Amino acid sequence: QVQLVETGGGLVQPGGSLRLSCAASGSVFNTRAAFYDVDWYRQAPGKEREFVARRYEYAPAVNDRFTISRDNGKNTVYLQMDTLKVEDTGRYYCHIRWNGTHYWGQGTQVTVSS
Repeated sequence: QVQLVETGGGLVQPGGSLRLSCAASGSVFNTRAAFYDVDWYRQAPGKEREFVARRYEYAPAVNDRFTISRDNGKNTVYLQMDTLKVEDTGRYYCHIRWNGTHYWGQGTQVTVSS
């Protein structure tokens, strides 16, 4: 019913940039509005999964550095990450809650290290 596939992670130096992509498919996305409900979370080693970004809302730790955007024609949601910090390291997931059910992708690893 819903499939979310994240790509774009990798190893980057502090201060660098990455753009993550979330390819969304499934019957939920027959409604274009659903793309606006896709959001991003991340999980660092030994920590709980935490919210990163959704439409009009960003976690304080990433505000002014990360930008969420969409290309509905490509059924893709992006997370542009600039001025990356070591503490941004983690596995990044896209997510949607639809009709009370949570759907997650498999995640993509981001490592920020010199």
